[in-house]
Amino acid sequence: MNKFYGTGIAIVTPFHADGQVDYDGLKNLINYLIDGGVEYLVSLGTTGESATLNSEEKKKIWAFTADMVKGRVNLVAGIGGNNTAEVVEQVAAFDTTGYDAILSASPAYNKPTQEGIYQHYKAIAENSSLPVILYNVPGRTCSNVSAETTIRLARDFKNIIGIKEASGNFDQINQIMRDKPEGFLMISGDDPVSFPMIALGAVGVISVIGNALPRQTSDMIRLCLNNNFKAAQKGHYDLIDFTRLCFVEGSPAGVKTALKQLGICGDTVRLPLVQVSDYTAGQIIKEIQKF
Repeated sequence: MNKFYGTGIAIVTPFHADGQVDYDGLKNLINYLIDGGVEYLVSLGTTGESATLNSEEKKKIWAFTADMVKGRVNLVAGIGGNNTAEVVEQVAAFDTTGYDAILSASPAYNKPTQEGIYQHYKAIAENSSLPVILYNVPGRTCSNVSAETTIRLARDFKNIIGIKEASGNFDQINQIMRDKPEGFLMISGDDPVSFPMIALGAVGVISVIGNALPRQTSDMIRLCLNNNFKAAQKGHYDLIDFTRLCFVEGSPAGVKTALKQLGICGDTVRLPLVQVSDYTAGQIIKEIQKF
């Protein structure tokens, strides 16, 4: 489980201007992130625009990413959805070569009860040959995985090893940290609150802004994990404006603007997402130049 301490990056999927996957851009990004000192990568999480990729594109991206990483860092595959049977089929058929875990977001739109969420993750856990990381992001799914459900899953399934928690609800985070089994990982899923979450016992972050600023993000997280919060505080504050700008017109459009400025890949996103406005792009470019 120490594989998932530190900074993970929910990597974007670069596209050419015509919307096709840009594998040269993806190669550039992978090498840039590894050179930036991050601990692991998440391929095709929601930041990777997985909702707009078909099954063949996903298989190709997963295989390409594993081939480019070549074991240099740990690797997680994002496999989720709101059709449990379909998710279970994808998990069972997944080629695990080069991968260390699966990250699966709670179902969006359906708004299942807590029992429905439990049964959804039970089915995934029972069909996965890899460890499973839960992902709670109520702002996108419109349903919350409660602290009680998280703890129940953590206790009932040894291969459910942690949660990417992006509720922003510190009362809930406190309950999970107090009641979780020993070794169950709390991972921040929200860049702006990684600092205080680590102070409560989280083991790191799965970051969006780290796509553009891997060194700054991972350095700050490592300082936090070493209990050097005073030194980490400056890095945390330095990232505030850039983080806000990356999300103000939606993710991953903002961070892709920064990646284009850095010469890593283009800023194309697939509909229904669109590129950020010229004004916001200008603000992001000004902020990235400070680093």
